[in-house]
Amino acid sequence: MHTPEGFKTNRNGEYKETQYSFKKVFGVSVSQMELFEHVAKPLVDDLIRGKNGLLFTYGVTGSGKTFTMTGSPGQGGLLPRSLDMIFNSIGPYQAKRYVFKTDEKNSIEIQTEVDALLERQRRDNNLSVPKTPSTRLKADPEIADMIKPEETSKSDGVDDDSSYSVFVSYVEIYNNYIYDLLEETQEDAIKPKPPQSKILREDQNHIMYVAGCLEVEVKSAEEAFQVFWRGQKKRKVANTRLNRESSRSHSVFIIKLAQAPLDADGDNVLQDKNQISVSQLCLVDLAGSERTGRTGAEGTRIREAGNINQSLLNLRTCIEILRENQMCGTNKMVPYRDSKITHLFKNYFDGEGKVRMVVCVNPKTDDYEETLLVMRFAEMTQEVEVARPVDRPICGFTPGRRHRNQAFKDELSRRLEERGGPIDPDMPPAANTLILSLPSLPSCELTDPHDDITLPRLIEALKNRQRIKQMLMKDYNKIANMMKPVLQELDTSLISKDNFIQEQNGKLIEKDKIIQGNKAEIERLEKKTKMQEHKIDILQKTTKIFEDDKRSLQHELETREQRLQRELSEKRRMEQRMHGVISDTQFKWEKECERRVNALQLEMQNKLWVKDEKLKQLKAIVTESKTPGRPEPPPRQTQPQPLPQPQHQPRSQRPSKEDRLPPKRSASPSPVPTTTPVRPRHRRSCSAGGEKWVDHKPSSSMDLGTVLQPVIPNAIQVSAPSEKALSKCDRYVLTHQEVASDGEIQTKLIKGDVIKTRGGGQAVQFTDIETLKQELTTVPRRKRKSSEGVSASGDGALTDVETRCSVAVAMRAGSNLGPGLEHHAVTK
Repeated sequence: MHTPEGFKTNRNGEYKETQYSFKKVFGVSVSQMELFEHVAKPLVDDLIRGKNGLLFTYGVTGSGKTFTMTGSPGQGGLLPRSLDMIFNSIGPYQAKRYVFKTDEKNSIEIQTEVDALLERQRRDNNLSVPKTPSTRLKADPEIADMIKPEETSKSDGVDDDSSYSVFVSYVEIYNNYIYDLLEETQEDAIKPKPPQSKILREDQNHIMYVAGCLEVEVKSAEEAFQVFWRGQKKRKVANTRLNRESSRSHSVFIIKLAQAPLDADGDNVLQDKNQISVSQLCLVDLAGSERTGRTGAEGTRIREAGNINQSLLNLRTCIEILRENQMCGTNKMVPYRDSKITHLFKNYFDGEGKVRMVVCVNPKTDDYEETLLVMRFAEMTQEVEVARPVDRPICGFTPGRRHRNQAFKDELSRRLEERGGPIDPDMPPAANTLILSLPSLPSCELTDPHDDITLPRLIEALKNRQRIKQMLMKDYNKIANMMKPVLQELDTSLISKDNFIQEQNGKLIEKDKIIQGNKAEIERLEKKTKMQEHKIDILQKTTKIFEDDKRSLQHELETREQRLQRELSEKRRMEQRMHGVISDTQFKWEKECERRVNALQLEMQNKLWVKDEKLKQLKAIVTESKTPGRPEPPPRQTQPQPLPQPQHQPRSQRPSKEDRLPPKRSASPSPVPTTTPVRPRHRRSCSAGGEKWVDHKPSSSMDLGTVLQPVIPNAIQVSAPSEKALSKCDRYVLTHQEVASDGEIQTKLIKGDVIKTRGGGQAVQFTDIETLKQELTTVPRRKRKSSEGVSASGDGALTDVETRCSVAVAMRAGSNLGPGLEHHAVTK
């Protein structure tokens, strides 16, 4: 066996090749006749010689076990060929029906021919249905003409001095229960009665048998075929994915041959029960092992498959233990009782007969793994040896009694026919009666040699008889002469009548020929009709199977259509959901892009403003260098100057801690300055593009006079977030105040997006952290002009007002920063 592609290989990647050895291997094109010659014919020869035999087919489901055992019309299997060979061999030596009689204890009894005749009459009178003639033309079309005339077989080991009788029985093992397939049950359409299971018993010879099983005596192969087919119709079969007519049970067809010697005269069967020899041949069609995953079994089929596999497993276990006991010398108990099939054939495995197994293999790729197990078990069974039974002597009579008795009968009948002729050849046959009517002779005893009375008296009586005889002969001749013309006339009329009869016989012969031709035509037509009926039955079965397949396929199609509709609806819902997610994501990214664009615009504006300030400072420096003396102050601006945007200064340009005023803040708030605070020209807002914010400010105390605070228009102020507030907004900001490492107070603005969850709630996804920190910067001192209404004091008071402004510095965290917050500039 070669591993097909797609199955497991060896570790080196090569395909594994396995080899198995058997007694004989038959190819695909082997004929049923050749298979029978090698397998079943030796078992039939042993059956006729008084030995038991067991033949069973084994293999995977759908491998051809039933076809090998039963066959088909024109290709008879092992079973019909075995029956044909048995009856061809013992046909002339069969006993009359009911001479051999079975009892309920698996034994055979003998009756005389008179008792057998009475038994036949009694059973014929009790039959409610007329008996079907056992002829070839009346046989069931399923099994008719299975064997061709040139393929018939005959055994040479038949004992001429014995009388034979054949009994058949047919049982099946279904779900580990034994049922009799030949048992007649009354059909009840309203409430059908289930069949009764049978039990196994052991007879007085320790042989297992099915108790209560019907054994039918058959006298021809045709009648045996009819009995077999009657039980075959009741066998459990079902349609599976691997086999349309899969056997769901193990069938056992038992052929029991009873033989007994003839008496010393060779005429009748010897009336001695101990001289009866009973042998049987069991033909077993095992159900195939199967996997429920491949067969698609459900419900009852799963239970059947489980029982089939379990019984086959028990068979393997028994064979393996037998092999182990023989090879290792152990004495383990063989578990025959775990299964009915092994318990029934316990005697065969213990040596009460020859066992042969036909392994059917289907070279199908899907059956490879199961076929491996079958081949391993089949090869292992060849190593089990069973003891052969010793031939039992039948009797001590002289052989050839039947032929001598027949020769004696033939000779006796011949001589009786010869003794029907005349006594005196010279006397006509009709005169013999007259001779017998003559007077009797006197006593002829002579007591004295000088007796002169007896002899003269005897002479006178003889003369008298002679005279009467002559007178009778004259009368007889006279009457004969008178009867001659009459007889001649009668002869003439008889001849004419004979001629007429012959003429009529010729016409009758012609009519008989015509009738025979018509009968042959009728028989041909009847045979053709039966074959057509058989084909119609097959077509009806096939149609029923196709209809069942059609219904199952329609049901499967409807199921798949419903599943497809559900998948389509699920797909539409998924598409709608994805469209919603895409639109939300698209809207979110549009907002994000808009925010980034605004941030970039603001950054570019800040850079431009910084450059403008640098240019103005450079211009002022250039102008002061050109003008000698004290520079004039710039004209008073009517509008407030915009505060410089926050920017990072180099470490060298930053003021030191000593220059900062004050270096440390006190816990008390600063006094309110008298000067008007400078308001920023541009206000940065947290809302961009119509977004609505949730401003979350915890209820803890915050120093609002010293730290820059955001101003969020159209925001919902809350001290703690709530589901109602979050459901109305799409952005979120949390204000958190703390003391930095340098002692300054800083405020962190933690921003996030409000998103909707699948459960209908809201969640906040944080995207940005903005830090607001206060820094102090020093500005150069400038003296006020006198025109501004500020007089100079004589104690050297300063004329310049030192102004310190708090500048807000925003430091952002993250890559996707939102728009900046609007700040107030608070001056000291």
